[in-house]
Order: sequence, then structure tokens, then C-alpha cells
Amino acid sequence: MKHLLLTTIAAFLLAAQTKAAEWQLVWSDEFNSSKLDYSKWNVSEDAFGGGNQELQLYTDRLKNVRVENGKLIIEAHRDNPNIQGTQRQFSSGKIRTKHRGDWSYGKIEIRAKLPIGKGIWPAIWMLPTDEKYGPWAASGEIDIVELNGNRPSELLGTLHYGGKWPHNRSSGSKTKLTKGTFADRFHTFGIEWSKGEVRWMLDGESWQIQKKWSTKGGLFPAPFDQRFHLLLNIAVGGRLVGAPSAETTFPVQMKVDWVRVYQRK
Repeated sequence: MKHLLLTTIAAFLLAAQTKAAEWQLVWSDEFNSSKLDYSKWNVSEDAFGGGNQELQLYTDRLKNVRVENGKLIIEAHRDNPNIQGTQRQFSSGKIRTKHRGDWSYGKIEIRAKLPIGKGIWPAIWMLPTDEKYGPWAASGEIDIVELNGNRPSELLGTLHYGGKWPHNRSSGSKTKLTKGTFADRFHTFGIEWSKGEVRWMLDGESWQIQKKWSTKGGLFPAPFDQRFHLLLNIAVGGRLVGAPSAETTFPVQMKVDWVRVYQRK
């Protein structure tokens, strides 16, 4: 019996090592410097609202996006910002890797602690760099993580595809912590994206697999056969979460320990 147990453990460890050896790190940010690395990220400034009736104004101010004590901080405030003549009740931060980190297939992992609260909508997601198949959502969108701050222990993972809005479609699922919320501690969020499959991971465990999608202007596995880039942000308000209430506490933070991208050897 003891010999069988040792053999089983050895086989498990060998399988884990073999799986890890399949991947090669191709891009990362450990946030160990004193400021954001602009060779890897650009910071958005806009009041577009994401097409979702969001209420924030994204700025490049340090109060909204900064690196602090080895962590990326994205922070939303109720501070009535006024940027270039546009005023909103809330400010926040959004960064992306477009033209600084763009990938077709791979394993993308982010270790982060997410904010919660009514009207708070943190997201870690990917958009197409080249929009080969047309405007959103014909060229796709990969939502690695979305959290409805009203449901602090639940995650959403979604693919968007099909035609140009409003002829778009989506498919996805959700997972839930058995204890606590996603604001309590850091978790590792990720996807393993290969030809014809996207697999969602939470703390190293698979929780969703998508294998069926389509888009106008391309054959399967389009649109998820092109280069995509990464985005991290906190939205305030919007269709998914509704508006914050007077009881919503600000500021709220997304803290990111690291971001790592791997591709198969």
C-alpha cells in the first residue's frame, strides 16, 4: 500500500512538472519598480463609458493608476473629476498592453485582489489588436474576470463574438468562492487559450471551458485566432452592476501583484 501511494504521488508530481514544462514565459510585469512601466502599458484617458452606461472618467493621474510597494494599484474615487472639459462624479483607472503586448494563444495569469461594493465593476479582459473581422464584437472579446461588486464572492468569465453590435453574441459562466470574497486576499486568475478552446482558471484550477463560437467574416476558430491585448480596469456603474449608492465606500482598489503571459514551447 505504501509503495502504491508513493508511486501515485510520483506520477502526480511528474505530470505537474511535464505540464509546467509545456509553457515558456514570454511577457511579464512583476511591478517591482517605483512607477508603471510604459514600455509594457499605456494608460487610458476617456469618458466614453464603455458603451455600458458607466459613470467613471478614466484618467492617467497617480491617484487612479500607480505602482506602490511592489503592486499595481488601480483606484476609483468619488471626486468629481474634470478632464479636458468633461466632468463626472467618479474617476478611475484603466491600463492596456496594446502594441506593447499582443498575443495569439497562450496562458495569461494575473495575481490580484479585487474591489467590491455596490456599483463597482473590476475587470481583467482582452480585446483584439487588429479587429480583422470588424468592429465589436465581430473581432471578439475575452473576459478573463468580471466581478459584480454587489456579488463579491462570484466571478464571471465570458466570450463575446458574432457580428457587429447589436448582432453580437456571447457565452460564458460563473464561479463562486465557498468562503469569503475576492477582496479578502489575492487570487490567481487566468485563461489557457489554444486553437478552438479557451479554458478559465482560478488559483490553478479549471472552472470553465468554451469550445463553440462563431463570427461573421471568418471560419472557426475566428475571431479567437488573432492577436489580443490585455486590459485591467475598475468601472463605476454600468448595466452589469448599477449605480453606486450613498453607502458605497470610496476609494476602492484593484491590487495586482503580477501579470505573466506564457506560450507553448
